[in-house]
Amino acid sequence: MKNYLEDDIIKVPKFSEESGFYTTKKRSKMMGRIRGTNTKPEIILRRALWRADVRFRINNKDLPGKPDIAIKKYKLAIFVDGSFWHGYQWNDRKKGIKTNRKFWIPKIERNIQRDRQVNEELKQLGFTIFRFWDHEIKNDLATCLNDVIVYIQTGEIN
Repeated sequence: MKNYLEDDIIKVPKFSEESGFYTTKKRSKMMGRIRGTNTKPEIILRRALWRADVRFRINNKDLPGKPDIAIKKYKLAIFVDGSFWHGYQWNDRKKGIKTNRKFWIPKIERNIQRDRQVNEELKQLGFTIFRFWDHEIKNDLATCLNDVIVYIQTGEIN
C-alpha cells in the first residue's frame, strides 16, 4: 500500500524573470504584501468565534499544517483558504492563468497537494478538519460559524 506522503511531490520551478513584467524589487514588494497569517477572512472568523464564546489557538505549530484556528479540546482544526492560492475550482481557473504558467500552475497544484497531505495527517491524529474558502467567510459568515458551533455542540459535521 502506498503511503500518501510517498506521492510524487510536485516540483515548483523558480519564478522566471523573463516571463514577468516587473523588476525583482517591484515583484518582491508586491509579494511581500501578501499575508500568510492574519488575513481579513481569518480575523473575521476569529472575531465571530470569540463573540460566540469559542476559545481557540491560532497557527498552532504543534499540529501539521499549522491550522489557522485550532481547538484541541474538540480536536478541531480550521483553515481559511485563499481562493487563488489553494485552487478554488482549480480545473476551470487554471485555464485563466495567462502569464508565467510554468510557475503558477505547479505552485497552486503543490499547495492543493500539501493541503491533502495535511488533512490526512490531522485525521490520523483524530482531528476533524474544516476548510473554509475566503469568499465563504466574506459572503456567508453565519453559515461558517454555525458549522463550527454545531460541531462543537454535537461532535458531528452537518
